[in-house]
Amino acid sequence: MPVNHDTTFVDNLTQNVAVLFHERVASSPQSEAYRYPRGEAWESVTWKQAGDLVDRLAAGLLSLGLEPEQRVGIASGTRYEWILADLAIMCAAGATTTVYPTTNSDDVAYILSDSECRVVFAEDDEQLAKLAEHQGDLPQLGTIVTFDGTADGERVITMDDLAARGDAYLAEHPGVIERTAQSIPPEQLATLIYTSGTTGRPKGVRLLHKSWVYEGAAIKVQNILDESDLQFLWLPMAHSFGKVLLSAQLACGFATAIDGRVEKIVDNLGIVKPTFMGAAPRIFEKAHARIVMMQQAEGGAKEKLFNQAFKVGTEVDRRKRAGQSVPLGLKLQHGLFDKLVFSKVRDRFGGRVRFFISGSAALNAEIADWFHAAGILILEGYGMTENAAGATVNHPEDYKMGTVGPALPGTEVKIGENDEVMLRGPHVMAGYHNLPEETAKTLTEDGWLHTGDKGSLDADGFLTITGRIKDLFKTSGGKYIAPSAIESKFKALCPYASQFMVFGNDRNFVVALVTLDPDAMASWAEENGMAGKDYTEIVRSEKVQEMVGGYIEELNGRLNRWETIKKWEILDHDLTIESGELTPSMKVKRNVVEANNSDKIAAFYG
Repeated sequence: MPVNHDTTFVDNLTQNVAVLFHERVASSPQSEAYRYPRGEAWESVTWKQAGDLVDRLAAGLLSLGLEPEQRVGIASGTRYEWILADLAIMCAAGATTTVYPTTNSDDVAYILSDSECRVVFAEDDEQLAKLAEHQGDLPQLGTIVTFDGTADGERVITMDDLAARGDAYLAEHPGVIERTAQSIPPEQLATLIYTSGTTGRPKGVRLLHKSWVYEGAAIKVQNILDESDLQFLWLPMAHSFGKVLLSAQLACGFATAIDGRVEKIVDNLGIVKPTFMGAAPRIFEKAHARIVMMQQAEGGAKEKLFNQAFKVGTEVDRRKRAGQSVPLGLKLQHGLFDKLVFSKVRDRFGGRVRFFISGSAALNAEIADWFHAAGILILEGYGMTENAAGATVNHPEDYKMGTVGPALPGTEVKIGENDEVMLRGPHVMAGYHNLPEETAKTLTEDGWLHTGDKGSLDADGFLTITGRIKDLFKTSGGKYIAPSAIESKFKALCPYASQFMVFGNDRNFVVALVTLDPDAMASWAEENGMAGKDYTEIVRSEKVQEMVGGYIEELNGRLNRWETIKKWEILDHDLTIESGELTPSMKVKRNVVEANNSDKIAAFYG
């Protein structure tokens, strides 16, 4: 299938998401649109069913007096109702403001106040409590619609209540949703996504209808996905990566199975059997580590078979990508190992995956190669909230491992000063909400977006990201260090690693803080006579210290002398979103971790 880089579609885009959604409903009325868990079973919804309910909810919002571009918040985890609410808001010409369910009440109040939300969809009583705590700080907030929480029938109503109000409004105003949808210009505000940010207050990124319409069309024109595909969606919908996959669905017409429970991902993949899924690198790291540890626990002949299979698979893969022939003996071995080992790895992910899409942070090349050797393709892409998530992506028929692919059709990429990646296109934000000075720093007058990422373009236009410019540091010896490159190498080597954070700015050597995956360490403890011990006791044990030390020694053998880790310590807890050390998209808040452990880091140099 040829890669389509035609950009003429940009001039003929559907004008807004509401029209795009209604066009999809009209063209695929009886096809499956969404699938979601209901108890132990999965319930399926057609595009026509989803379309009817979205229109009723949109009319309900209009009955509440919602006006064009007025903000409506969604404070919820990823679930079918989140998508219904988002589509209803845009079909009513409002603008969705996203709130992570893990956001603390003070930040929830800040986001809803800064965005001037008039209505909020709140998932449950936990989210309702956050709103009640700051009721006095949100004078503009009127009705609250809850998915599962306790309604009072007045200020707090249910989704069914909102739909019923919509029915009454539609009876009085027939055709109002279609007219409203047609009236929305491409430049109208569709979404305010507050960046989880690693420093300071979150910033509201203003994304227009044309941004999301472009993203969907740019994916469709490449012939990557179509109506025969099935997506499994677990990503946080408050994050732009999740949102862009919804745009792709409207454009391409595939069905989506939705369940935001991270702990259920692997089980769900086996049940749903999707053809593709988007994920952050941490998901692939955990899956890789789990499979490797299971084989180590088996030991003996099975572990030897597993290791030999990946040795052969990696060599076959290397030869194929280099355009070299595969000797008959190696080919026969590979065929046998594919039946005995690789097919079982693929079955863990449902057995039908054509590719995964990795985004939101850098994927370690060794882990990508490992999956590829097993016949699982991970296509890395790149983007940020400020450009509606998608700027570049590898194509199933044209990819380079270790890169984030070429620009999407209609997107421009260039390398600016200090090797900064710069982006321009229909998807770039209109600016930061209520922050004109921040906007001026980030957007040039001619529309280029400063990403803050360091990168390079090869002769074929494939982009490689080498790290965040602000995260790069220089040792006192004058050597520049890219911490993310070292950190991802360690996580590929050590199957027990959760996080590995490198420090050493203006110091004469590099140090690291390590956290280990609690689930992995619980399994390790059972196999090493420490079952039932708590996490802190396990990671402080001499045996774990020796194990981690061995992996760091192996890592150092792969690094330049000035990059090697001279001192390190395992923290007594893993990083979490709740502790404020991870963003909701599972990125490390390096400055928070550094501040929380400043004494430990200083002691390394004592």
